[in-house]
Amino acid sequence: MPDLSIKKNRAVLYIRVSTEDQAKEGYSLSAQEERLKAYCLAKEWNVANTYIDDGYSGRSDDRPAYRRMMADMDSWDILVVMKMDRIHRNSKNFTTMMENLNDNGKEFTSMQESFDTTTAMGRFVMDIIQRIAQLESEQIGERVYIGMLQKAKEGTGWLGFNIPYGFEIENDRIVQVPGEAAVIRLMYEKYIAGSSLSEICDHLMNNNILTKKGLRKWEKKTISRILSNPLNCGYLHWEEIIYKGDIQAIVDVDTFNRVQRLMKRGDPTLIENNEMAESIPA
Repeated sequence: MPDLSIKKNRAVLYIRVSTEDQAKEGYSLSAQEERLKAYCLAKEWNVANTYIDDGYSGRSDDRPAYRRMMADMDSWDILVVMKMDRIHRNSKNFTTMMENLNDNGKEFTSMQESFDTTTAMGRFVMDIIQRIAQLESEQIGERVYIGMLQKAKEGTGWLGFNIPYGFEIENDRIVQVPGEAAVIRLMYEKYIAGSSLSEICDHLMNNNILTKKGLRKWEKKTISRILSNPLNCGYLHWEEIIYKGDIQAIVDVDTFNRVQRLMKRGDPTLIENNEMAESIPA
């Protein structure tokens, strides 16, 4: 058990902004950090560290900064967020987190809701608010899904948030990044010529070719996703719908289909969850 005689004033700040939050006033990373630091100053808490997840949804706890923060639990006493939905939008994940905090003698504070986890009423009200946040999130998700489904059926526009390797958005259109497009063509050529995914990774790293995020390290699953992306042959894909887009293809449909067949035959586990293992209609 933790030593309760020690004053607990080491605060850790957790800040999150998802893709859909980017444009919402008051949810920017800098705004959250500034307000949280002022809050801790007023409480006379020392800010031990700040963990930031930029572009991650609160519906999942698979966020790098969040996981590091929980692994570093011995270095802090109080977890501080601006608003409860910044930490979790899923009541089950939130409950699991609170049980973990309680087991380790840690406190949780939501600045905007002013909740105190040391009282039974505070814990009860927090649980109710969290379930309301989850309901709102699920309702938003349902509306977004319906809108994206209709958009896909009409064959208009890009349906994702993260533009994949080889492309960028320019004047609301998906266009090639010439250097990255050349690397993608090289990937297809090497795979058709008999190179394995590991060998392609090694070739890229040995030639100091960087990933979309500017990293030198390539992984087999990254190469697999790139080779299985129909955008490379000018098609967009969402759910079960595949449609031709107004996009300059990096490779032709025959090359794309040939690689899908080779991948499925060579190592199906790499693309078992990838619907694009099925060929694009010629």
